[in-house]
Amino acid sequence: MKLSDFYYDLPKELIAQHPAEQRDHARLMLYDRQSGAVEHKHFYDLIDELHQGDVLVFNDSRVIPARLYGKKSPTGGKVEVLLLTPVGEDTWEVLVKPGKRALPGAVIEFPEGLTCQILDRTDFGGRIVKFEYDGVFDDIIDKIGEMPLPPYIHEKLEDPDEYQTVYARERGSAAAPTAGLHFTDELLERIKAKGVELVFVTLHVGLGTFRPVEEENIEDHEMHSEFYSITEEAAQTINRAKAEGRRIVAVGTTSIRTLESAGTTGVLHAGSGWTNIFIYPGYTFHIVDALVTNFHLPESTLLMLISAMSTREKILKAYEIAVQEKYRFFSFGDAMFIR
Repeated sequence: MKLSDFYYDLPKELIAQHPAEQRDHARLMLYDRQSGAVEHKHFYDLIDELHQGDVLVFNDSRVIPARLYGKKSPTGGKVEVLLLTPVGEDTWEVLVKPGKRALPGAVIEFPEGLTCQILDRTDFGGRIVKFEYDGVFDDIIDKIGEMPLPPYIHEKLEDPDEYQTVYARERGSAAAPTAGLHFTDELLERIKAKGVELVFVTLHVGLGTFRPVEEENIEDHEMHSEFYSITEEAAQTINRAKAEGRRIVAVGTTSIRTLESAGTTGVLHAGSGWTNIFIYPGYTFHIVDALVTNFHLPESTLLMLISAMSTREKILKAYEIAVQEKYRFFSFGDAMFIR
């Protein structure tokens, strides 16, 4: 399949710059994955689409303030560092801007006495760095780091918690699993009271999310690995539901990628590891039956993933309707329930 097969025209004004005033008051497009039929609702109506016995699976990763501003030593040139993935003790994979200042051996100084040395380049244009500091690394990052909002969001966040899900627990993501931003504590309680089981897995969102597809044949694209973790309890709950013919509903593409990575046989395996699973049309889903997701960028791996749940043509038709109906797109935008 060609990259251009996943292009659609999106007016810039439909890219949401801030979240809905109330999380669950965003719009919700209901999408039938077989027929392609759509209905227009609000996110709080999702509860009407969930049934007793369904299992709703969330990614509980928490975004860290991963964008750091420093100076190259000794020249004082300004440098921006984005933390992606820890790869060892005090050693991280990062993105550095401008890259020409980030040659192996270079040292970058940050506030609060934090420094890092560039050790190596990565295959994906990043760098491996080792940090040195006094005190607790997480505390220093919380003090000096900024929330790493996507490049298409130009407004500053008034409250950094707006870019966290209400159930975010496990620190480690460079971007939020944004489908989950629509849930409130109250909505989760009401869903639970309906007899829907809530299960949490973890996938720390890294470079895979930021990296565009550059190959014209999408099959040639290589995903960047991201770390995931599934508890024994979560695996048992999902496997029991599958065995009983109950529906597994993933919240967000990161939840899908976690479940499908660890469930290639149709049975979900507990544990942790790295996944570079790339889901595009032609893929057979082993675990997930339905998906809550946002509206994704043209030609992105996320658009390819949701196309695999239906067909490319029907998904692009639904996106065409979303544009006509002036849905809000991307991280802070409206949602879609693919069922």
